[in-house]
Amino acid sequence: MYYDNYSSGNAIFILQTIILVTVSYFLESEKIDAIRQKNVIQGSFRSVSKGNISMSTLLEKQIKVNRIVTTSIEHARAIEDPARAKIVELLYRQALSADQICTALKKSGIKKALTTIRHHLDILKESGLIEIARIEESRGAITKFYSTSTKLLDFQTPDDFDSKYSKIIDNTSDKIEKILKGLAPKTTKSKGKKSEGYSQYLVMEIMNRAMTNVFENGKK
Repeated sequence: MYYDNYSSGNAIFILQTIILVTVSYFLESEKIDAIRQKNVIQGSFRSVSKGNISMSTLLEKQIKVNRIVTTSIEHARAIEDPARAKIVELLYRQALSADQICTALKKSGIKKALTTIRHHLDILKESGLIEIARIEESRGAITKFYSTSTKLLDFQTPDDFDSKYSKIIDNTSDKIEKILKGLAPKTTKSKGKKSEGYSQYLVMEIMNRAMTNVFENGKK
């Protein structure tokens, strides 16, 4: 099988999203009061005069940050192509050659020439999302097999996610807050980049890796 069972993968996606949303809420909460309350505008209509021009605000709403996406530009560019994203999915927990990947993609409705597949593999390899797991030699021909340490969950967050899982997020927030408070001071001491954003990035990555360990170890 090239794919995990859909329901199992979707369940992991939902659970991981709940936890990461919870972490996002915590990381944002410390600066929300200081920054956002100052920018909240009372009422739904206001007028602003700039010189001789009168401007009226017809709509304005406060956008609440409820999710932090941790990815590099290189990774984002690497999986912007649907074929490359599917390749990462295919290589989860298995090593495949370019020929095998080409065949698997065709079964998924993605028809690409072998030369194109090799090009996609080069891009993914340069980004660090995949790597060569094995090299075989047969009658003078070299075959490379690729795999990945990244599990890509290609699902859409359901429209009713906030209403359906809000209580779970709140309950999870209480349980996870102590863990995050212990992590935050350690990430701010990292050498090099000292920005608040980088500290949050490290916290999110630590939580992501920890959750991945739990999910993956549970399958062994």
